[in-house]
Amino acid sequence: MLWHQKDFNEVIKELGSSLPGLSSEEAQKRLREYGPNALKETKKKTPFMMLLEQFGDFMILVLIAAAVISGFIGEPADTLAIVVIVILNAVIGFIQEYRAEKAMEALKKMAAPSALALRDGKPVNIPASELVPGDVVLLEAGRIVPADMRLVEAAQLKIEEASLTGESIPVEKGTDILRGASIPLGDRRNMAYKGTTVTYGRGAGLIVSTGMETELGKIAVLLQEEEEVKTPLQKRLAVFGQKLGIAVIAICAVVFITGLLRGEDTLLMFLTAVSLAVAAIPEALPAVVTISLAIGAKKMVRQKALVRKLPAVETLGSVTYICSDKTGTLTLNKMTVEEIYINGEIKSIKESKYQSIKNSDTLTLGIYDTFFTALALSNDAVSDKDGKAIGDPTEVALFEAAEKKGFKKTELERDYPRIAEIPFDPERKCMTTFHQVKSEKLTLNSQLSTLNFISFTKGAIEVLIDKSNKILTTDGLQEIDKGEILKVSDRMAADGLRVLCIAMRTWEGLPGDMPPEKIETGLTVLGLTGMMDPPREEAKEAVAVCKAAGIKPVMITGDHPLTATTIARRLGILEDDSTAVLTGSELEKLSMKEFEERVENIRVYARAAPEQKIKIVKALQDKGEFAAMTGDGVNDAPALKRADIGVAMGITGTDVAKETAHMILLDDNFATIVKAVKEGRKIYDNIRKVIKYLLTTNSGEIWTLFLAPFFGLPIPLLPIHILWVNLTTDGLPALSLAVEPEEGDVMKRPPRHPGESIFAHGLGLHALWVGLLMAASVLCVQAWSIRSGNAHWQTMVFTTLCLTQLGHVLAIRSERESLFKIGLFSNKPLFGAVLLSFILQMATIYVPFLNPVFRTEPLTAGELMFTLGLSSVVFFAVEIEKRQRRRAG
Repeated sequence: MLWHQKDFNEVIKELGSSLPGLSSEEAQKRLREYGPNALKETKKKTPFMMLLEQFGDFMILVLIAAAVISGFIGEPADTLAIVVIVILNAVIGFIQEYRAEKAMEALKKMAAPSALALRDGKPVNIPASELVPGDVVLLEAGRIVPADMRLVEAAQLKIEEASLTGESIPVEKGTDILRGASIPLGDRRNMAYKGTTVTYGRGAGLIVSTGMETELGKIAVLLQEEEEVKTPLQKRLAVFGQKLGIAVIAICAVVFITGLLRGEDTLLMFLTAVSLAVAAIPEALPAVVTISLAIGAKKMVRQKALVRKLPAVETLGSVTYICSDKTGTLTLNKMTVEEIYINGEIKSIKESKYQSIKNSDTLTLGIYDTFFTALALSNDAVSDKDGKAIGDPTEVALFEAAEKKGFKKTELERDYPRIAEIPFDPERKCMTTFHQVKSEKLTLNSQLSTLNFISFTKGAIEVLIDKSNKILTTDGLQEIDKGEILKVSDRMAADGLRVLCIAMRTWEGLPGDMPPEKIETGLTVLGLTGMMDPPREEAKEAVAVCKAAGIKPVMITGDHPLTATTIARRLGILEDDSTAVLTGSELEKLSMKEFEERVENIRVYARAAPEQKIKIVKALQDKGEFAAMTGDGVNDAPALKRADIGVAMGITGTDVAKETAHMILLDDNFATIVKAVKEGRKIYDNIRKVIKYLLTTNSGEIWTLFLAPFFGLPIPLLPIHILWVNLTTDGLPALSLAVEPEEGDVMKRPPRHPGESIFAHGLGLHALWVGLLMAASVLCVQAWSIRSGNAHWQTMVFTTLCLTQLGHVLAIRSERESLFKIGLFSNKPLFGAVLLSFILQMATIYVPFLNPVFRTEPLTAGELMFTLGLSSVVFFAVEIEKRQRRRAG
């Protein structure tokens, strides 16, 4: 029902109610019919089912199989390591999913616990859950609106709706009928919505919707219907795990069958094939990924970004669009005076230097002085004990503008104490304060009457212009040119500014009777103020960095199109293309197909409703884009959940938004997202390096075992050798790659395509050719040693394979730059891991009691130098590959 379009008497009639409210009997009857005024939850998954689902991933199933096989062949260390990894991943996944269930609980907390309703003609305090359609509820400052209602009375009523609509300042409410079916929630001034807060005045409303039928309830439905989208890393690792599992089974089967055909021992070949399977599965990968994300999350906390769901760390590195709320994220969430109009000129508040203008002997207080005195005195804002201004956002803006120019309210009030006032009224759209003139400083112009009392009036320009007949200039009082003033006001409003007119009147004596129509007339205009919630300085730089990184920033807000457009232009989000702006009502008329044709070109959405934010995110995802959504309000929660990554605000954000989001910005700053994107890209780069390393080393081991028989060579490695290489050279260096510093071009390249394979950019080809080169080096050592009658050939093969992999990990630290440029010690953990792995490998050769365990024999100095020389071939080959890449640009 479009209740805002109906007269409240018509609404009363339709709901079968009356202004004295419902009878207790009728209320009980309706409570049974409509149900309680509360948000309902869908059936939840039990914690046990959540935990069980964590073991359903294909990669995890492969690891569990590897653990069983390791136990079967007598390698309990490998079994234990894999089990720990699997459990760790399951626990992290469970915690993240369990936290997501808290979003509905946070939404419920927004509901009012009680309400003051009229029952049987008397006001009674009842639980808000017992309210029904047709109830009349009384509202006053500090109360939470308990249900959606059509207002029937509004006395200076203001309601803060930022969490629902994104409007940054409290909305003035009235009771007049509003025409137009598609009026956005933020413009429905005769309605009050569940979960919003009364900040000023009082009123009464007739409840039209309760529980899940309210606007807040509709958000709850969206929140419960929307499923979280898997992160790109989760998608890529799932595909990678499936392909790898199939490939490993196939290769091991070929190795086993080939060995049997050559007449090898069946048990030996089975153990070799199984050992190869365990080695080929990179069981360290899930642990490395988890550790990489955890390290990134810890670093991001220091940068004011709190990660609630670990995969979000990497996800930010994949985003192609950042859909950001305006208020508080791109802006300061604080109304500020930006421009003033005095003496026929529009000036920036920063440029308008305080000056006392004297144009006659009797003018000792200039127009600037008078103007800023009016801003300070005709104002209910005050400073708290810490010197922070508190009060209505508009009044705080005027208060601070005056104070910055040296006009302190507390000091001025000693000379011009307030003795009367006519409060702001939404119908009059202005307020007036009376001040006694005690100071001799205030002698204006001889054209003004004697100053005993002065009144200052501020309000809407279209109202005060009709109440004024003069304007104060440096040439004294002049007849007002109303057309010119309105033209100036329109120019300021076109810049997205909220325009207020400041006027005054002098009095010989204080009027005994103060009806507004007699007091607020014959005014003298002092000037105009243009206010807005200004963009953050750092947000502009962050937007530029995003664009350089190939990420398209998009503003989605409940605010007015003019305001949104102005902010977007100042930040650089919007160029001069007017077609890149779309309002909520225009979006509503578009089908999903029509919208998808335009979505990639839209940069600003104004007056957007919660369900439209989801439509935007879905359309981008359908076009193959990867969307991040930032927000702080309840209205953002469904879209935060649906987005590839949801980013909530930590300071102004509601609990609902925080519980739904993947990540929370502790400083509510858009610029923090840029730091998070950089960290995300670095982490993904490092995970790719880990995969490249593990795949290449496993590839080298597989090629070595697979090709040896074709060259007439015996099995080069024993099962113990394969498992040892898997444990030492695969494990520690791989973990250390996770802390590799970011590459220099990390924020100068476009985002990865969301559908990009984990093998993209030559990773698969690298693993193949370097693996073959490793196998060639190892088999060369084996062939030369056997033909020269060397009894230590297997130890040399074992050592060559191990050291080749250590050389490889050093070479792949950067995709393009040489190790000699980035330096050995720029990643100290990796240098330490390589050194430790080398020492452990030497121990298997030269520590006597380890020789029988690893079936090794001490090598001579010459043999060791030979193995070291051949082991370095891979390192130099990869360095040459990187040099070619640099030359190719």
